[in-house]
Amino acid sequence: MRDDPTVTVYSREQVKRARIAIAAVFTVHGAVTGSFATRVPWIQDHAGVSAGQLGLALAFPAIGASIAMPLAGRISHRFGARTALRGLLALWTLALILPALAPSLVTLCAALFVYGATAGMSDVAMNALGIEVENRLDKSIMSGLHGMWSVGALIGSAAGTVAAHTATDARLHHAIAALVLTTAGLIACRGVLDLQSRPDEEPPPRFTLPPKSALIIGAIGFCAVFAEGASLDWSAVYLRDVLDSSDGLAAASTTAFTLTMALARIAGDRIVDRFGAVRTVRTGGLMATAGGLLVVFSPTPAAAMCGFALLGLGVAVVVPLAFAAAGRSGPNPSQAIAGVATITYTSSLIAPSAIGSLAEATSLVVSFGVVTALAFGLVLGAGVLRSADRKVTGSAAESGTTTKSATGS
Repeated sequence: MRDDPTVTVYSREQVKRARIAIAAVFTVHGAVTGSFATRVPWIQDHAGVSAGQLGLALAFPAIGASIAMPLAGRISHRFGARTALRGLLALWTLALILPALAPSLVTLCAALFVYGATAGMSDVAMNALGIEVENRLDKSIMSGLHGMWSVGALIGSAAGTVAAHTATDARLHHAIAALVLTTAGLIACRGVLDLQSRPDEEPPPRFTLPPKSALIIGAIGFCAVFAEGASLDWSAVYLRDVLDSSDGLAAASTTAFTLTMALARIAGDRIVDRFGAVRTVRTGGLMATAGGLLVVFSPTPAAAMCGFALLGLGVAVVVPLAFAAAGRSGPNPSQAIAGVATITYTSSLIAPSAIGSLAEATSLVVSFGVVTALAFGLVLGAGVLRSADRKVTGSAAESGTTTKSATGS
């Protein structure tokens, strides 16, 4: 086996170092998102688009991601996991420059399409490598990796807030951020696992429907991301319009939600290792359902804030575990991960507008009644994530070394 150039054997210490490297990759990926989000108002003014046109343009990242994500597995098969991630992550960090350069609606939509496509492909590649590291360590790390993504988003948004406060041109801000993050990403990618496909392994198709297993797992991810997107975008509005709270208190509800999500993801791996994926998600679903009910029936802003915090705690680890389950659900992990990612991206795209449309037709209280029902779906469907629980196999677990291909599980 050691003489086969397509097979790489890693010691446990090498895998531990790879864990640090992939965590850094997740942080860089999140920082790009945070950097972009804080400058959307500047980008809107520069492109000269209305609020409605901006809403249309902001749909294009999800469209680009959904179309491009299936290509990630083929790129990894062709170039190897490390080289593929290095290239895709660099394309994503450099794509940060494009939206701020767009002078019109058409060019902004095109820029955001590219931005989303590179985001989605690098997302699939880094999650696939994260799952490979998790398999080799035989301990949950995916929740922590997504927690590091949240940390990166906070870092990027903090830098963006400073840039916006000092009235820095977003073109300059994003050019500098892209240079820094590209450099950081290239350095981080040097330490990830360098996995290669076997010579006799068929490359994944360029475009294909997600496998059935990914659709089932993705349904759970859909419920969690819908609740996340609805809470993130509408919690402040809910407190202001339904409970007549101040703008400052309303904004604090969003902070409470994001903070509990980040903390739960960072701590989530230990919980998953102790109780397993299914029990963790089922308990999280109960917490999220309780939080949703608290929001819907809340008599005071403080109670609603507690409800949103519970929602954040409850859904935090679902998406990382959905990716982990997808990576172990069949012979082609990248294809399954791309399928789950496509479903969750779609959920994040439709959730804010669906909540708004339903609220306009009925009320925000009814909208969050729907969110609560989807949260309860996590309780009912948690069993599909059973494959996210790791199984120790053979001498690999005993010796601390493993042998796998880039696209096989």
